[in-house]
Amino acid sequence: MRIAGAFSWRVLVVAGVIALFVWLMTIFSEILIPFLIGVVISALLVPLSNRLQRWHVPKWLAVIISLLGGLAAVAALVWLVIDQIVASYPSLRDRTVSQYGNVRSFVLNSGFGISQKDVNTWLDEATKWVQDNSGTILSGVASAGSSATHVFEALFIILFTTIFLLIDGKNVWRWTVRLFPRKARATVDGAGVAGWITLTSFIRVQIFVAFVDAVGIGLGAFIVGLFFGGMPLVIPIAAIVFLGAFIPVVGAIVTGFLAVFVALIFNGPLAALLVLGVVLLVQQIEGHILQPLVMGNAVKVHPLAVVLGVTAASGLAGIAGAFFAVPLIATLNAMVTTIASGRWRGLDSDHVLEATPKHGQHGRIQLLRRRRHQVGDDVPAPGSDAQPAAEPGTASTN
Repeated sequence: MRIAGAFSWRVLVVAGVIALFVWLMTIFSEILIPFLIGVVISALLVPLSNRLQRWHVPKWLAVIISLLGGLAAVAALVWLVIDQIVASYPSLRDRTVSQYGNVRSFVLNSGFGISQKDVNTWLDEATKWVQDNSGTILSGVASAGSSATHVFEALFIILFTTIFLLIDGKNVWRWTVRLFPRKARATVDGAGVAGWITLTSFIRVQIFVAFVDAVGIGLGAFIVGLFFGGMPLVIPIAAIVFLGAFIPVVGAIVTGFLAVFVALIFNGPLAALLVLGVVLLVQQIEGHILQPLVMGNAVKVHPLAVVLGVTAASGLAGIAGAFFAVPLIATLNAMVTTIASGRWRGLDSDHVLEATPKHGQHGRIQLLRRRRHQVGDDVPAPGSDAQPAAEPGTASTN
């Protein structure tokens, strides 16, 4: 009973701390979510910036090239999607109206005993539901409109977080480490290095997986459309699938249903079934090949943990929770595993230094550890430059 009691109150304390942390995240979500997006973008751009600096490009120019390259890629993707949707909107509208009659005739003649009266009843019930919930819908629209005023604030936070992590991420991490007690700094540093490497690996691998999903579903929809007179909006569908695939396991299949809907509207039920088969096939390739072989090596999180984490986080924080669930789980898993296994003792070398005056010499910087980390490589910390590792046996550096 003593053991059970001691275990129980400790569990309650830990649960209380976690609940307080989640509550604080919801309170400061308007700041926290843009900041986390900036961290994720930095995890994507820091390797590019570091590589350019290793090619003897000045740091300021490497940062500018990385930022402008990322912005140009996003702008090109958005422009392509909007241009395709605007060009296809008139035909999509007309085909939706005409296809509604075809679907209704198909349902009435399907042999399931569905009559026109049943269809009218369903339409009346749907109309009544919209009327009864119009207040909630309008309040949600008003809320979205008011929250749209915070878009520029969020973009400002994302941009400046990315810029400062690219320029001075090493010093930001040093300052973070110094918030902890002196004896804990080496452990925190090692865990942070492992978490950062896992995060950068996840982002790079997830881009590859999302690209495969987008190309697979987009190309499959295009091929199916060739047998039915053409499939419109293939590029916007592929772009949306690419973005949706950043929510692992479920994102690609949910956004893939957009392709099924377009195939149903333009090419009929048979084409929609074939596109659905393409979506499920791509999802099986991701789940049985890409996730275990590619993502598993980079993240080392079981797919069951991914599904449960995405479900729980989406319930707590909606789309933002679903997006951040897997990188957060992977990063925390790497940090906890590093601390528990003691790997932090040999992880780093160089990028996090404890500024401790030694022998009265201000500016003398003592290294916390001696050996350069060997996990993954070239991305030791946000915004850090590639520096030579300390030689074994050296205790300090300027």
